[in-house]
Amino acid sequence: MNNTSKTNWEKLDSLTEEEIDTSDIPPLTEEFFRKSWWWKPVEQLNVLVQVDPKTLAWFQAQGEDYEKKMAAALQIYADAHKV
Repeated sequence: MNNTSKTNWEKLDSLTEEEIDTSDIPPLTEEFFRKSWWWKPVEQLNVLVQVDPKTLAWFQAQGEDYEKKMAAALQIYADAHKV
């Protein structure tokens, strides 16, 4: 499979703001902003948690991002048990 882009990036980079056709972009209306919401990502904390060696080994076998997967599993559990 060939995923090479056919975009002429040099030409695109050389365009000025006035040369870019934005006619197909709808305007941002007040309704758009009323329906939109802003969120700030929550800063992650590093904590020390005791984990069974077999559980840790299972998560590590899931790939390099096993710590993120552990955090996601904890979040799913917490969300399912909210009062």
